[in-house]
Amino acid sequence: MSRATCYWLMKVEPAAYTIDQLERDRTTTWEGVRNYKARNYLRDEIKVGDGVLFYASNADPSGVVGIAQVVRDGYPDPYQFKRGHKYHDPKSTESDPRWYAVDIRLVEKFMRVVSLAELKATRALKNMMVTQRGARLSIQPVTKSEFDAVRQMGHPRATQ
Repeated sequence: MSRATCYWLMKVEPAAYTIDQLERDRTTTWEGVRNYKARNYLRDEIKVGDGVLFYASNADPSGVVGIAQVVRDGYPDPYQFKRGHKYHDPKSTESDPRWYAVDIRLVEKFMRVVSLAELKATRALKNMMVTQRGARLSIQPVTKSEFDAVRQMGHPRATQ
């Protein structure tokens, strides 16, 4: 029996990676996550075909800038093994990795940023994790209705 598609919000700071870079690269590895709850999502729950809200964090304004899709299930983050790399973890071994990554590809870049303020002001998104006080997790589950609402917000209706 196949599993239903799940949806996620993934945060990244523009200084680290942008939607424009993903547009250029087409696919990227979502690595460098060093939070155990987010790691568990990457390792155990995020699967090929899942939808991703690409969220620019600490931006002006912060918000969702596009949609991506998971194209590779969780696998050990290769940077945890690279001495001298900022994501190196000396306690992690290839036989017992601590950190995981997934690969994503761009589906669409929004015509505009759907800002955090706008997400918070949208009644249908009142329970969305990113709108909650103190919800700082870099990877967050979202419902299909939240995903669809944000996607629609990223495409303003054409004026007639």
